[in-house]
Amino acid sequence: MEEAKKLLEVRNLKKYFPVKTGAFRKKQYVKAVEDVSLDIYKGETLGLVGESGCGKTTLGRTIIRLYEPTSGKIVYDGQTIYDSENHIAVDMLPYRRKKQIIFQDPSASLDPRMTVGEIIGEALDIHKLYPGKAERRERINELLDAVGLNTEHSNRFPHEFSGGQQQRIGIARALAVDPEFIVCDEPISALDVSIQSQVVNMLEDLQEKLGLTYLFIAHDISVVRHISNRIGVMYLGSLVELADSFELYSHPIHPYTKTLMSAVPIPDPDVTRARQRILLEGEIPSPINPPSGCRFHTRCPYATDECKERTPILKDYGNGHFAACHLLEKA
Repeated sequence: MEEAKKLLEVRNLKKYFPVKTGAFRKKQYVKAVEDVSLDIYKGETLGLVGESGCGKTTLGRTIIRLYEPTSGKIVYDGQTIYDSENHIAVDMLPYRRKKQIIFQDPSASLDPRMTVGEIIGEALDIHKLYPGKAERRERINELLDAVGLNTEHSNRFPHEFSGGQQQRIGIARALAVDPEFIVCDEPISALDVSIQSQVVNMLEDLQEKLGLTYLFIAHDISVVRHISNRIGVMYLGSLVELADSFELYSHPIHPYTKTLMSAVPIPDPDVTRARQRILLEGEIPSPINPPSGCRFHTRCPYATDECKERTPILKDYGNGHFAACHLLEKA
């Protein structure tokens, strides 16, 4: 079997946001993404989970450079598009055709003053695709059909649609320029449960038909498990575990991941009663002043002095199961 090709390589990526402070106070930063390294392979779906505020969305937007990285390196399809050490930051316009994003809130991401046809067609105009009016209209109708909408919807405005239909418009907009890689930033979290499965199934069908690669960001671990080949777990800006979807779900090894998995509902009362729910104590530390060493040590029941002093490195513990934990190093 041919080895999967790396489409995206991220190394030691950081993204800090400056915080407004007084004139005589030390300048502070929100350390939203801290030293994240990962690979995404062509044709796969990499899921990303974690608590709210852990940096999932920031990581996704920084990877496609909607946010400029603070430091690190990003390589796309063998080409370095950002490298802070060597002062490389290429023009992203040609890469916008290859890398797109589906936003979390469809109603907020669609311009209310533009018709659906104008929203989808805007990217075609920017990249000078389908210059003829008839070709452009045909392409827009083709995209609407691909996401389950009618061609006459192109003359309507976003507020005339339901949340699920608005998200379909957002997906059509992302597909307009024939991308290879799409960041799905919690694309179903704002939708009714009955609509969520339809959108997830549609994304899977589009992936198979068009050969797409996804970074799928979500809170619902069950959904991420269903759609993803591999899953990464983030905590306070850092990647703490990364493994095959089935492996991570059935055999989590990081204490934080075990906590997340213990909270996943199981539709079996006997299993639910028998399993142990792991509860974390304390609040998530501030990303402005994160803890030293392992960022999870303030809430981890197994933390040692070493956890407080030294930052753990993401290591492979067999079969591509990566984790960053000092306790695992000693096991």
